[in-house]
Amino acid sequence: MAHILVTGASGFVGAAVVAALAARGDRVTAFDMGLSPALRKIAEQYDSVRPVLGEITECPAVMALFKEDAPDCVFHAAAIVGVIASVRAPMRTFEVNIGGSINLLEAMRLFGTRRMVHMSSEETYGAFQSEVIDEEHPQNPLHPYGVSKLSVEHLGRGYKEQYGLEVIHLRAIWVYGPDLPRERVPNSFINAAMAGRPFHQPFGADFVCDHTYVDDMVDLALLAIDKEEHPCDAYNVGTGTGVSLREIAEIATELVPGAQLSVGNEPYRHGDADFNVACVHKGALDISRAREVLGYDPKFDIRKGLMAFLP
Repeated sequence: MAHILVTGASGFVGAAVVAALAARGDRVTAFDMGLSPALRKIAEQYDSVRPVLGEITECPAVMALFKEDAPDCVFHAAAIVGVIASVRAPMRTFEVNIGGSINLLEAMRLFGTRRMVHMSSEETYGAFQSEVIDEEHPQNPLHPYGVSKLSVEHLGRGYKEQYGLEVIHLRAIWVYGPDLPRERVPNSFINAAMAGRPFHQPFGADFVCDHTYVDDMVDLALLAIDKEEHPCDAYNVGTGTGVSLREIAEIATELVPGAQLSVGNEPYRHGDADFNVACVHKGALDISRAREVLGYDPKFDIRKGLMAFLP
């Protein structure tokens, strides 16, 4: 039984990873600023899950956590997440995403934890230079979120070189699922369809992007945690196939007949009509490395993912 520290354990991906680790018998320290209903339910179900409240930006709290019971591995999902949130609060994004990560890396160095699996993002790539890109694609992020995640990747490499830590980066693209706490595509389409309300996405009918269903994200997270030795430090996480917003709306309408969904033809922008920022060109992530090295086998294309929302 391994002992895993999960940061951001009350978040969408963090809570799902906590549940999966506990279900297979691991001991989990679930660290976050607050106790979400999802994490509370998991902790009530599994005695092996110990929620701990605190902020990764508070160095003494992080050090105390490791000093009390240093984990075998850290799954690091605590972050200010997403382009919009980072544009609204760039300094807070850097404080949490970069400063908090440094606190964790320092605690690992001092108390003997050797591996971190870090939730990175396709935003580190910036504009895709082809329709499908692999991990060797140049990394030129445009927004604070991508900049912060790329900074953590570089920090991880520095800590490996200097101290022998192993920091593995999962570059996930548009993770979604029924409990996603923020309203964005593809959730916005299927949620509106099931609620019987019209929904118009103002931008991006022809915008093509890969998407990752949360169960597939969790599968890869566990594979990365468990891998005895990694030959590389970054893996793309997705399906390997891009789909347009128009196609997603059409699939949602097929699954919920009578749904009133539409998409505007203007270039896609993050956000909504009230507040939005430019989005770089995207596409699909080549997941060959994750398939070959880790045995990653995503089960959910966009249709199956949207079907999982249905009662």
